[in-house]
Amino acid sequence: MAFNHLRAGEHDALGALSVTPVTHSVPMAMNHRPDRRSDDRQEPPATGPSGRPSPRTVLDRLASGESRSARLTHTEHLPPRAGRHALWPDRIRPEVIAALNSAGIDHPWAHQALAAEHALDGDCVVVATGTASGKSLAYLMPVLSTLLDGSEAPNGRGATALYLAPTKALAADQCRAVKELAAPLGHAVRPAVYDGDTPFEEREWVRQYANYALTNPDMLHRGILPSHPRWSSFLRALRYVVIDECHTYRGVFGSHVAQVLRRLRRLCARYGSDPVFLLASATAADPSTAAERLTGLPVKEVADDASPRGELVFALWEPPLTELHGEKGAPVRRTATAETADLLTDLTLQGQRSIAFVRSRRGAELISVIAQERLAEIDRSLVGRVAAYRGGYLPHERRALERALHSGELLGLAATTALELGVDISGLDAVVIAGYPGTRASLWQQAGRAGRSGQGALAVMVARDDPLDTFLVHHPEALFQQPVESTVLDPDNPYVLAPHLCAAASELPLKEEDFALFGPTVPELLPQLESAGLLRRRTKAWHWTRRERAADLTDIRGEGGPPVQVVEAGTGRLLGTVDASASHTAVHEGAVHLHQGRTYLVKELDLEESVALVQEANPSYSTTARDTTAISVLDTDVSVPWGDGRLCYGSVEVTNQVVSFLRRRLITGEVLGEQKLDLPPRTLRTRAVWWTVTEDQLDAARINPEILGGALHAAEHASIGMLPLFATCDRWDIGGVSVPLHPDTLLPTVFVYDGHPGGAGFAERAFHTARTWLTATRAAIASCECEAGCPSCVQSPKCGNGNDPLHKRGAVRLLTELLRGAPEE
Repeated sequence: MAFNHLRAGEHDALGALSVTPVTHSVPMAMNHRPDRRSDDRQEPPATGPSGRPSPRTVLDRLASGESRSARLTHTEHLPPRAGRHALWPDRIRPEVIAALNSAGIDHPWAHQALAAEHALDGDCVVVATGTASGKSLAYLMPVLSTLLDGSEAPNGRGATALYLAPTKALAADQCRAVKELAAPLGHAVRPAVYDGDTPFEEREWVRQYANYALTNPDMLHRGILPSHPRWSSFLRALRYVVIDECHTYRGVFGSHVAQVLRRLRRLCARYGSDPVFLLASATAADPSTAAERLTGLPVKEVADDASPRGELVFALWEPPLTELHGEKGAPVRRTATAETADLLTDLTLQGQRSIAFVRSRRGAELISVIAQERLAEIDRSLVGRVAAYRGGYLPHERRALERALHSGELLGLAATTALELGVDISGLDAVVIAGYPGTRASLWQQAGRAGRSGQGALAVMVARDDPLDTFLVHHPEALFQQPVESTVLDPDNPYVLAPHLCAAASELPLKEEDFALFGPTVPELLPQLESAGLLRRRTKAWHWTRRERAADLTDIRGEGGPPVQVVEAGTGRLLGTVDASASHTAVHEGAVHLHQGRTYLVKELDLEESVALVQEANPSYSTTARDTTAISVLDTDVSVPWGDGRLCYGSVEVTNQVVSFLRRRLITGEVLGEQKLDLPPRTLRTRAVWWTVTEDQLDAARINPEILGGALHAAEHASIGMLPLFATCDRWDIGGVSVPLHPDTLLPTVFVYDGHPGGAGFAERAFHTARTWLTATRAAIASCECEAGCPSCVQSPKCGNGNDPLHKRGAVRLLTELLRGAPEE
């Protein structure tokens, strides 16, 4: 955890750092605006104030040479910013202030003091400021002061506080930092982690004696709330609930967490407490509204970032086209994975402490392996200073990597978003982001991992061969001139709410006075739960009727069942786990699986036992699963005319089946072959947006029956690729189907649907922004330099039909005609 403060006076020096304007600089819609001067350029200083190379110098070295410089499509410069101090709130205990002074924090920033005042007033508050702005201190000031007050109570346990983090790594990092900070307070503050990695012999101590418990929503859902009688003294004294990185609670996961928090509030009321919720978020649009939906309570907003910031040089980087050709002869760009591995290698050779963020677990492993191989060719002593970090590692492996990163033993790390969230990695010089991470909020969160000690930093986003990434590196204003997204979640989703009503009833019988807490759809769901034999009404309350634990009805991360264990066939050694929802695509028979730099081939996937047996191997290829999808309309909620066509939103049923996988050559991505698979289909009831076109519209767009399927298919692929720019989703959170004549609409139709039961709010957002979304989709296809369609515009990496048929020009004409009739938003 970083409080990210400089000693008094040091922040003034930040404002005096040399500012190096660059051409193409555009304003960024956050809490600051970058320098836009472009007519008085000067050479960047070779070194920064610390004597290390300046971010611009590091970037110039990365982009040196004719072939490299052409890959740099845009450079954004955010100049340094001085901080604004405030006085310590007068209700903060002097002992806490003294402890903070000892840690080098002489004064709070203005936003920290304001948030603490709201908390001390008993108001729930969300602090939504930039990365490294010291949000931790904003909530720790009132928490530590209140715990110190409680320690002086003559009887009883005193006050308690609960901290929730989306990842185990962040909770462990926070606990370590709080222990250091609160050391001068003696035993008045007793922090402890309580999660799945906590040894059983320590758990009783946490329940009985800790007054600051750090956990995650999963453990709250499965471990703490179902066992609330054992936590009664803690819950009775609960004064604050801290929800860190709350912008990550979106979609289905966010909706589940919202209901877990309502269950927590209900049990607190049962024990006589009414805790104040303190939330910390990355910069977000309308954070108070999202926080209110998450907690079900009114929330004050603090979003004016008063912290200082070192300069940030942010580069957009597009890998070059290769001489290879992919499906249907399309040109192929060098992969973002290979390009990122090269950049991480070069940064390591420059002595720059760096993280490369990558979307997939396999990608993180592959980048570290490639970087290690290239470092070995130059200097074998550097090989051990680069590693991978991802979810699915065993606890001791994660902790060892975190320690090595903190100590500086590691220079380079290829990581999934498991390290995006708040873990203090002070002193990093650079961040490389392999592909747009799905939202602008995540982009800035990842970029903010560097420069956390106040020094200048470099961030580089490497574009994947993907419509959205290609669009962004050539339209930087979509990143730097747009505000971050609103958080999308739907706590009233019946697929989410129903299992939490069962869990709540098992914790305490559910009564009518609880209905308002859980939302307006409760009266509709209870009869269905009764008829299913899950709940039974006795007098005025509903009771859980079964022997099994109600909390086990749902996985709050929406992963659809127990994780699949990855086991080495020859030894029986457990290597790690894979989410159940990803098992068909990640560990099917014949899949290449990477773990800790070693490569394995999956020999068998046992779905009944949730086990994948693997064997170490060294194939010269990677694997990509392919699937097929069918869709039917269950209910149309709303339908609006778009000229002769229509735009609709409603409920659908999707049937999906993984049918084969491709073998692709490492580095180049060249397809080597396809192999069939025999896996069972999966059925999903969810929400979708869809649009139809008529014969007259097809005639106007010059779309004949021979190219209709290809035009629809190309428009579907590109629209899926572009949606993450308008909704807080990942491309892999959504799916699509296009049909020249759909049996339910009786017209050519394109569907885009949420990939989660009951929906996640993404399709609804697409419906409400459809004109802007599809306009950008058309522009992305039309501006691509390829002739007939490629992965940068209309080809999809997960297409079950082998990207056939596709008609690029037809998709442009079709979208042009459709948008002609679109109403203003």
